[in-house]
Amino acid sequence: MLSAYFENGTLGEKDEQPKIGDMTMIIKNASVFQESGTFKADDIFISGAYFADDTHEVEILDASDCVAIPGLIDVHIHGCVGYDFSTADATGLLEMTRYQAQNGVTAVCATTLTLPEIQLAEACRRIAAHDDPNGAAIAGIYLEGPFLSGKKAGAQNPDYLQKPDIMEIRRLQEAANGLIKLIALAPELEGAIELIGMLRGEITCVLGHTTANYDLAQQAFVSGARQVAHLYNAMPPFHHREPGVIGAAMDAPDCRVELICDCIHIHPSVVRATMRMFGDDRVIFVSDGIMATGLDDGCYELGGLAVAVSGRHSYLAGSETIAGSVTNLMDCLKIAVSEMGIPLGSVVKCATVNPAKALGVFDQRGSIKPGKCADLVLLNEDLSIRAVFLRGSRIV
Repeated sequence: MLSAYFENGTLGEKDEQPKIGDMTMIIKNASVFQESGTFKADDIFISGAYFADDTHEVEILDASDCVAIPGLIDVHIHGCVGYDFSTADATGLLEMTRYQAQNGVTAVCATTLTLPEIQLAEACRRIAAHDDPNGAAIAGIYLEGPFLSGKKAGAQNPDYLQKPDIMEIRRLQEAANGLIKLIALAPELEGAIELIGMLRGEITCVLGHTTANYDLAQQAFVSGARQVAHLYNAMPPFHHREPGVIGAAMDAPDCRVELICDCIHIHPSVVRATMRMFGDDRVIFVSDGIMATGLDDGCYELGGLAVAVSGRHSYLAGSETIAGSVTNLMDCLKIAVSEMGIPLGSVVKCATVNPAKALGVFDQRGSIKPGKCADLVLLNEDLSIRAVFLRGSRIV
């Protein structure tokens, strides 16, 4: 994809890429996303790397046929373009974050897999050291495991599952330089409820890969858990007599839930029902992307397990176990609107405002407000990307 730039006041292409943060401009007449999930015809002011109230000596750019939304934030993503956050070196991290930015995802929470502590610690150190002004920001680290249920391991490697260990989390947080924001665990494991209480206010505990019933899940939410990983997947189903984690999450007003809208993990009817049950204030759209995202069909790897990919389908080799997703978050947004019938405003809210709040960065990202990082995506009427602005400069 060519690096793009505004040309003669319109959205054109130019193979000269500006330096991040150099732009000062007004984007006029776009249909601009509001934090409430609505849209308003408005002008957007950018000064350097931030949205502004007003600005002077600017380039005025017309976007009257575009929808303007904040850069998307993916809180649950393992990898893409042949790399995985659990194993990627500096080059791999650059490739992943730049691919995400090119596709309108301007911040991610790098998600690790169930692995031995020594490997997780090394991954945390590499991720925390990453800094690339031309790629999506890494706004946090998400530990998905190793404190998960063996009965609901899904595509997590069962060889490395273990009981909750607060000292291991402390060591990993030190390796991550404080960047760990989320940790998924199964509350039925010995010591899990106590660990949730100890981490309250420090790291958000997420229920996932679990066999927990309603009462135990409710206890976990009372103790401080505030999120559910990839709702419906790797947990008991929502039954009218046994509502399980899903029912407990619905009854916990402070709990947010992740949804993977790739038309593989969840049926469109269930996505529509979930949006009605939880409302668009409590749903977070995630990709759960793996290294095959952005690549062709074939055989790949996930935490030491072989994965077969065909189209949107990703399974553990030789099984019917879904192994993450190969659909990036922007494509999930398009699918949710075009194939699931979810209103665009709600979808954008679930991919920007809500994830920013879940990561504790809503004061910096997640909406188009003065003082926030100027990460912006302009969409055409068919939701294809017209332009991406990363920290105030156009990269697409």
